[in-house]
Amino acid sequence: MSPERIRVGIVGCGDVAHRHYLPALAGLADDVVVAACVDPDLEAARRAADAVASWSPDARLGDDLAVMLSSGVVDVVIDLAPAPRHGEINARVLDAGLALYTEKPLASDLRTADALIAAARRSGQLFLSAPGVAVTRRVRWLSEVVRSGRYGPATLVVAQHADPGPAAWREYTGDPRPFYAPGVGPVFDHGVYRLHTMTALLGPVATVQAMGAISQPTRLVRGGPLTGSTIEVTTPDHVLINLAFANGGLGQLLASFGTPSTRAPWLEVHCTEATISCSGQSYELDAPIDLYVDDDSPAATEGWQLDVDAPRDEEGVVEAGVRHLVECLRGRAVPVLTAEHARHVLDITLRAYDSIADGATHPTSTTF
Repeated sequence: MSPERIRVGIVGCGDVAHRHYLPALAGLADDVVVAACVDPDLEAARRAADAVASWSPDARLGDDLAVMLSSGVVDVVIDLAPAPRHGEINARVLDAGLALYTEKPLASDLRTADALIAAARRSGQLFLSAPGVAVTRRVRWLSEVVRSGRYGPATLVVAQHADPGPAAWREYTGDPRPFYAPGVGPVFDHGVYRLHTMTALLGPVATVQAMGAISQPTRLVRGGPLTGSTIEVTTPDHVLINLAFANGGLGQLLASFGTPSTRAPWLEVHCTEATISCSGQSYELDAPIDLYVDDDSPAATEGWQLDVDAPRDEEGVVEAGVRHLVECLRGRAVPVLTAEHARHVLDITLRAYDSIADGATHPTSTTF
């Protein structure tokens, strides 16, 4: 990679670009410059280019991905397009010989994911995928604790993400309808963060079993361009997933867009001698981590230790992922947010929906 600033192309200039990615890139302006903004809605591309004009004044804008890919003005593409388009867009980027960071999921099916990974290997280009949970300070610390075995092996991990979904988010500026339709839903949108965390801690999953239901068939939109309208829910908004890890551990995930709220821990890791409980909201940088030590020694110290001295994150998950991308491109970090890990999480998610459909337990076919 050139010692000059890394030239970034943004594909998809909607809500997530403005709320997270463009500010994250601005914070890394010593290393990066936005060279192009592409969106089928040319006005959306224009708004993105305007948003970075103070530090990337020469950003090109357009509505044609092919033009950007052939322009020679970008080194890496960040794919923020709607999830169903990721596979096709990512294939075009990798075929153009460019480095790639994609929002989740990297594709909609495993065959496409396999082809993307093969294309990146042929070109020798970096191919990373969101979410960035595995490179946050908190999850790195949890991973170190689990790997160290200081509390015995981790045997069970329980996670959840439960809220009403983007139709209820008054600050959301996009169209929430795809989030309640097949191909997205609470697992692809939010549960994926938990699945990345769970597999970062316990490794690959061997088998998947799941149940799902539509708890509310319609939703009133509270924010954005469709405020006040009613939308249909056509994919399960409650999903419960049971996981059997290849190392013998078990896992359970609740992913829901059908709950008003929750105060349950977003993650609990159960080792043979301790429980690590993450409360608050996962996006809160100062959310506490509590530890229960089960000590049967004569000088027993068992009991809850609240808000233990664990590393606090200084940036959000998206921002951590963008920083990791830049560090990898600069050769200052070893890739952690690999496409292979993202493919495995996609495999788990697809097997969960297979299980919802037929009631059977399904094996995965990938690892990382």
